Amino acid sequence: MGLVYAEINLSNPRKTDLKSMTIKSLVDTGSLHLCIPEHIAIQFELAELDRREVTTADGKKHLVPYMGPIALKFENRACFTGALVLGDEVLLGAIPMEDMDVLVSPAQQMLIINPESPNIATSIVKAFPQCH
Repeated sequence: MGLVYAEINLSNPRKTDLKSMTIKSLVDTGSLHLCIPEHIAIQFELAELDRREVTTADGKKHLVPYMGPIALKFENRACFTGALVLGDEVLLGAIPMEDMDVLVSPAQQMLIINPESPNIATSIVKAFPQCH
């Protein structure tokens, strides 16, 4: 499977006077978080909430800002998330993908809405014990 990209819309929900941005994002199921370049954090006037130590694909560790909140939209799905500030392109990780109930389709090489729940995102909030 090759690289998968998706058009996502980002905005700052605390500063509604700032315009949203539609951005081509690399979809990476091996990454947990949304990652954004510094220039996007600056444009959205995001607040630094924390610093996080992250391990990149080359095995190196980096201390990076964790900023937010960010409103993220893909097709008929949306979520609020934080973002790690690093790299030169937007990277969509597994946590916001799970939150929006979207999947990577290897056959189509694209991000898709979960076909089992096309109109409303679904989520598991509590596992019930199995009765035997």
